[in-house]
Amino acid sequence: MTVEPIRWTGQALELLDQRRLPDETRYVVCRSAQEVAQAIREMVVRGAPAIGCAAAFGVVLGRGTQDAYAALAASRPTAVNLSWALARMRRAVDLEAEAITILEEDRAANRAIGMHGAALVPAGARILTYCNTGALATAGYGTALGVVRAARAKGVAVIACETRPYLQGARLTAWECVQEGIACTLVTDNAAGYLMSRGEVDLVLVGADRIAANGDLANKIGTYMLAVLAQRHEVPFYVAAPLSTFDPATPDGAAIRIEERDASEVTGFRGVRWAPEGVRVRNPAFDITPAELVTALICEKGTVHRPNRERLGRFLAAVAG
Repeated sequence: MTVEPIRWTGQALELLDQRRLPDETRYVVCRSAQEVAQAIREMVVRGAPAIGCAAAFGVVLGRGTQDAYAALAASRPTAVNLSWALARMRRAVDLEAEAITILEEDRAANRAIGMHGAALVPAGARILTYCNTGALATAGYGTALGVVRAARAKGVAVIACETRPYLQGARLTAWECVQEGIACTLVTDNAAGYLMSRGEVDLVLVGADRIAANGDLANKIGTYMLAVLAQRHEVPFYVAAPLSTFDPATPDGAAIRIEERDASEVTGFRGVRWAPEGVRVRNPAFDITPAELVTALICEKGTVHRPNRERLGRFLAAVAG
């Protein structure tokens, strides 16, 4: 089965509603920039590359007006792909052609990421993943899960953390793996350290929503915890993301704005509440993983091992010119 998260009809943007998965496959039809912004904000579409692609078509639907740009820019703050895509659209002469190009480039970048990443994956590797970094988080194929797809012939298997509080691992990554016949075991987030301590994880592979100039990265809340555990147990910690996620204008992780989401995502799910009324809630959607905990950054142009400001700066300068 081919997962198609984003469909452009020429008149409307159709987004696979990721809030409904895995129970129901339904598309939300957006006919305005405001509807696309709402879909991004409400997690109909999620994943940094997919958000960028959706925003580009939102500009098309909004006919490139300032109101369209403003609505889309305000939808979610942490993923840099959103502002990156909007900046490209501002420079475009043909908005629709540029949005289609952004979509197609993301698909090609994902496959290249998969190729570079697969070279780092040993045969029979047990790969711990977090959140959803597959086709659903991109224009198709995936970043970190794209590496898994590219390495399938090596007999790899996925260990998918459920990813509280929105359960992207349990609902989305596990669903993608089942659809495509990729060996997958679902575990709770707090089982990761136990599995590493028993030697049952060969590498950790995650995505990113923004990578700062020094190699610090923002990703789904809980990523930092996994990076610390991986270092403790000498397990490689790899990050797969397209160049559109790299943000040289942000000096380090401390400068990345972290989105805080509604308390209802923590106190219950789909109308079922398990927390007592009146309890205070913190719901940061992302955390910061320091570059010193990252074994390598993988993008469509290659791999940066042990990233820091100097190595990453040289790499980005080389691929740019």
